[in-house]
Amino acid sequence: MADNMDGLNAAFGGTIKSSTAMAEVTRRLLDYIGSGSLAEGDRLPPERQLATHMGVGRSAVREALAALEILGIVTVRPGSGTYLSGGTSELLPQTLSWGILLRSDKTRELIEVRQSLETQAALLAATRVSAASLRTLAEHVATMEKNLHGDFHKFVTADMLFHHELASSADNVLLRDMLQSVRSLIRVWVERALNDSDHAQLTLSEHRAILTGLEQRDPVAAAEAMRQHMLSATERLLPTLDVESD
Repeated sequence: MADNMDGLNAAFGGTIKSSTAMAEVTRRLLDYIGSGSLAEGDRLPPERQLATHMGVGRSAVREALAALEILGIVTVRPGSGTYLSGGTSELLPQTLSWGILLRSDKTRELIEVRQSLETQAALLAATRVSAASLRTLAEHVATMEKNLHGDFHKFVTADMLFHHELASSADNVLLRDMLQSVRSLIRVWVERALNDSDHAQLTLSEHRAILTGLEQRDPVAAAEAMRQHMLSATERLLPTLDVESD
């Protein structure tokens, strides 16, 4: 346990800026895992302890652990804790590659990758989406509209679920999993970009256009609507990255 504490102090030293908390916590956790301080099946320190070591709120730690679970690096067991999914040697390529991507200067590249993946997902989904999935997508858009001027968290969650359902409807597991991984890493910036009602209104309109293309089973229209949405989203995201680099 003492060795683990030493590893914690080395990996998590220094207070994290609150505006970059989730990404920085994730990066530091990857550094800690990659250092060999844990073996397969070992439990990570509790959320509270991690938050204290890094000087952040528990929500940032929770989001970071959720991202690592999506990437297959850890397993979160409610009521028990968070455990390393594989041995260090097995996970090292993942921890190194995602650790590099989590550097602030790589976030733009993640956003660019997302643009291409989301557009391709819309193209494929237009001819593969089921009637049930179309109903689910419409429900997510309706939830966004209902919370346009209300519960911001519900609006963002519905937005996220819309993209998750669309990716699943593309019927390509690799594409779906890649998108989910990228989204989990940039979600903190996506949420920050939707910082006023004008942005939220535009986002809602863009999702309606994507849904229309899918309902018409028109790959060109669906992909173009998604492309426009991604361009617009990128315009909103980039200023938040510039703020981080100041």
